Amino acid sequence: MSKKTLLNSKDIEIILHRLACQLIENHNDFSNTVLIGLQPRGTFLANRLANLLKKAYNIKDLKLGLLDITFYRDTPLAAETTKIDFLIENKKVVIIDDVLFSGRSIRAALTAIQSFGRPDSIELLVLIDRRFSRHLPIQPNYRGRQVDA
Repeated sequence: MSKKTLLNSKDIEIILHRLACQLIENHNDFSNTVLIGLQPRGTFLANRLANLLKKAYNIKDLKLGLLDITFYRDTPLAAETTKIDFLIENKKVVIIDDVLFSGRSIRAALTAIQSFGRPDSIELLVLIDRRFSRHLPIQPNYRGRQVDA
């Protein structure tokens, strides 16, 4: 099986800026919006995006949390750390993950997030959307690259 590079570092940088601009367009100053990165790999993307929003686009008081969905999944994984030190009640939540594949991780995240309150709305941001692999009817609001595999 041959290897194919989906994104190089320049592609990722361009995509991160585009995603940041889309978020700003929809959430303005983020005063009523929080970002939640899914453990483990969604946190890398969430951290890079949050740093970009703060440094390049001067977003102040951006709230970033990390959510472990281990105990809500239907397949076992090693537990990670949840770090959400703010209220999500009546906030707009943007869940961030690296790859949207079957949709099962997002379903688990939707269940897990309810433990922290009832958000006003929930959006999904992913770096890679593997759209023909879905088991559940879940679609991203923001996608970096769409891959038909």
